[in-house]
Order: sequence, then C-alpha cells, then structure tokens
Amino acid sequence: MPGIKICGLKREEDVRAAIDAGADAVGFVFYPKSPRFIDPEKAAGLALAAPPFVNAVGLFVNAEPRQVREILAAVPLHLLQFHGDEDERYCRQFARPYVKAARMRPGFDLLQYATEFSSAQAILVDAFAETYGGGGKTFDWNLIPPGVARPLILSGGLDAGNVGEAIVRVRPAAVDVSSGVEAAKGIKDAAKIRAFVAAVREASVV
Repeated sequence: MPGIKICGLKREEDVRAAIDAGADAVGFVFYPKSPRFIDPEKAAGLALAAPPFVNAVGLFVNAEPRQVREILAAVPLHLLQFHGDEDERYCRQFARPYVKAARMRPGFDLLQYATEFSSAQAILVDAFAETYGGGGKTFDWNLIPPGVARPLILSGGLDAGNVGEAIVRVRPAAVDVSSGVEAAKGIKDAAKIRAFVAAVREASVV
C-alpha cells in the first residue's frame, strides 16, 4: 500500500486524527507565506506526540540553511521536504533524508529532474502553480513518464474521491494530501482524513 502523508497540520486534534486514521507521516509547513505555516515551537510539541513509525516531515521553501538548522534543532523531524528552487547540493547539506518537489506542467523533464536529485529519498510530483505549492489542484497524471529514477510521491488536489484512481494509474510509492482533507485552510476534517485513508487502502487491493 502506498504510504500516506497528511500535510499542513497545525492542531493537536488534527495530528491525532491523522494518526488514528492510519497515516504514515504527518507534515508541518515552515514556509511563512503559507496559511498552514506553524511555529517551530508548536510543531515540536505536535511532532513529539507522534508514535513510533509515524514520521514527522518538515516542509521548506527556499529557506536559509541557518533557518532549517534551527528548526531541526528544535523539532524532531525525520524527513525534510523542499518545495522551492533548492538544488541537490542544498538539499543534502543537512544530512537528513529529503524529498524534492517537482512542479509538473507540459514540457517539464521529470526524468532529468530525478537524475539531478539522485540523493533524494523520493520526488514529490505536484501541480505547477505561480506560487509555491500545488494550490490544491490536480495535474495531468499522463505527464509522469515511466522509468523515473526515484520513487514518486503523488500530490496535488488529491481527496477521497480521486485518490483511488490516482493510485491505480500512477502507482506511487506514497500520496500526500493537505487541502483535500480540510474544513478550512490549516484546519483538518477528521472524517475526510478517515475517508481518504480508506480510499487509499481500497485502491491498494485492486
């Protein structure tokens, strides 16, 4: 079954809902311009609430290396997720497993991109948007070519209604959802989280 990450968590009850539903990872956004931004001190408490084998993931966008290191010193993160214009050398300087986001649109060479980030644990494919992040929009999954050199994490406009089809068509190593399980930006809906996880499980047995 693909791994499941619930991203953009800001409240203890939402972290608990994600864990209780069976998510494999919980994500915290450290990009100040995002409505899902969380203060590192608060994120530290939420990350510590996660049980063993549930990964805490930190999302960054073009952050100064010093800022990343300060957050790593304060928050027990297992995985880093970079969504900006960071290059491979930047991403691997923190000696922590990382994921690099690819902003998908026609003409984007995902095969070359994955080769450039050969040290990444996975490539996260998301919809292209003028601002960083996919904006809760899906993209044409046919843009994903076969033979990508790194495992793929599928993101971008996923919800309980389309994640099953996405898994069958793309066969990603993991799926990442934020807006698709929200009642409002940064406020998750426990029922939507449960429905999303159930849809992933159902698709995984097809």
